[in-house]
Parts: sequence; C-alpha cells; structure tokens
Amino acid sequence: MSVLVDDIGSFPLPAGISREAFSKAYQLARDTIINGGDVRKDAFLVKNFCEVTLNSFRKKVITGLDVVNYPQQYEGRRQVSDLLHRAMDKGSFVVEERQAVLPEVHLINAEAKALSEEFGKKILLRVSIFGPLELYLKEIGTTPYEDVLESFAETIQRIAKNTILNSKYIETKVVSIDEPSFGFMDISAEKDLMCEVLEKAFDFHGAVKQIHLHSASRLPDLLEIDNIDVVSFEYAASPQNIKSISRKMLEDADKQIRVGISRTDIDAIMAELHDRGIEKPTAEQLVEDEKTIRKRYATAKEKFGERMTFTGPDCGLGGWPSQEAAQLLLKRTVEAVKKRE
Repeated sequence: MSVLVDDIGSFPLPAGISREAFSKAYQLARDTIINGGDVRKDAFLVKNFCEVTLNSFRKKVITGLDVVNYPQQYEGRRQVSDLLHRAMDKGSFVVEERQAVLPEVHLINAEAKALSEEFGKKILLRVSIFGPLELYLKEIGTTPYEDVLESFAETIQRIAKNTILNSKYIETKVVSIDEPSFGFMDISAEKDLMCEVLEKAFDFHGAVKQIHLHSASRLPDLLEIDNIDVVSFEYAASPQNIKSISRKMLEDADKQIRVGISRTDIDAIMAELHDRGIEKPTAEQLVEDEKTIRKRYATAKEKFGERMTFTGPDCGLGGWPSQEAAQLLLKRTVEAVKKRE
C-alpha cells in the first residue's frame, strides 16, 4: 500500500491581499452561504475570498499532493468559535446544522467540475477542523463541564458531516480534527470523558478520520476511540514523538498513522538562519533539502510499516512568509516520498 501525502491545512495569503480584507470577506462569504446566496456573484467576495481561496488551492494541487487540504487562511479556531458565539447568544452551545459550514469547502465544491477538468483528475480533498477540546480550552478553560464538552463535540460533528463530498469531480478523502494542545495543556477531566467527547465528534461517515496532534505524549489514550482511523503527529520538529507509539500498539488497536516528515515551525527555522547571519532567507533556504525529508520518511516507514498510510509536512504553513516558500515545501515533501517509493 502506497503512503498518501497530504497537508495539514493553513497556507499564506497571496501578496496584495491584507489579513483584514480577507477576514472581512470570509465572514461575509460565510453569511452569504448560510443565507443561500452565491459568493461568486459579489465583486468584493470574488476578489478577496473566491480568487484567493481557489488560486491558493491550485497552488497546493500542482505540488503533487495526493490529498489536498482546503487552504485554511482564516484563523482556524475562529472558523468554529464565530459560529459557537452565535449559538451562545441564543442560549445554546450547539451550532445549528445549516450554519455549520466551512466557506472554503462550499466554494471548492461549487468549482469542483472546473478544477477536476483543469487538473485532469478527481480532486481528493482533506478537511481540517479544530476540535472540541481545543475550542473548549479557548472558550471555557480547563474546568470540565460535561454537557458543554458534548455540545462542542456535536458542533464539530455537524461541521464535519457538512464537508463530506462525493461526486464525479471531488471526494472528501480525509476529515482531520486538530487538537494541538492535547498533551501540552489539557482539560482537567478523566480520560473516559475526553474519549467520549472525541468519540462523539468523530461520529460521522464517508471519509478517513484523522486526529492531528502536536505532542504524542497522550497519543496512546486515543487508540481506544473507535471512531478514529488515523492518529497523526509531528516528527520533523519533534523527533521524540515517534517514541510514544509502536507498530504493535497500532496493530492491536487497528489504527493507522500519519507522520509529519518536514519541518513547518517557521519561527524556529528563521531564528536558526538568523543565528547563521541569514536575515532575509530565500524560499530555498527556508525549506529543508529533499535528502533530509526522505531520511525521516524512511525512518518512520521502517518503524510503522503498512500502518503508516499518510505523511506530509508537520503542520500548517499559514505563518510562512510567502506562498512560494510554502509551495516549495509541499513540492519537496511530495518528491521526497515519491522518489523513495
């Protein structure tokens, strides 16, 4: 079985589009979609949301990724927390199904036929969503309230269900729920409650279900969750993570694994280059060489064997200085894996 190369999600905005303009357009696009409108018929949205999203998605596709995450260019937690705040204003912690939308996925689906014809293949989409535990930490804190946690999980489940696509032109191959704080800063709850919450969030069908972590320290706890197919962690910037789990543990739990093999921790990379006297690095200087990435891939593949079904960069690329640098990282990661195979 060949390993599929995907990306985690976030991507830089193009030069010339400000964060403020995109955020304003994103919020307006979301409201337009919720109210049944067409975002492609508004000049402001076409320039500041549609063209930005679709052109960024194209830049990802042409790198050769097997499964391409929509370009997450609006702050990831706010994608969900904006919706949660509306629900809270109405006295609920559960977002209404018709409002549980990701505008990027809606737009890419609307343009799926054109994108499929442009690239000569069916689009295999990855959808990333920040998870209920991460959102609870941001919105509530570390004290657990079971009913609120379960409501957050139901909201994530509803968003995930609304992103499942399967047509001649596009298929949602992966839905990833991201829990970056898990293992670093946790809610003060028993393991059983945490597992129940994630079990509920992942209670949907029609795509491979990944959970993406930054730390693998508590990864073994997640192997008990039936609804999770693939556990995912960073390896390139955090090599110790690979010691947290064995192939036998994956086999016993019947789980697969995604291992990050190229560094995306841009602040640390920039600091290291600065220490070497490189203050304005080029894209080539920011991205690791193919040999380094290929070596990590070989190490991970040897350890996990057929249980390793996905790989790619460690994390998202939203903080990278340019789309060109982010695109080069994706392209080089793909080449490192494909040449190895």
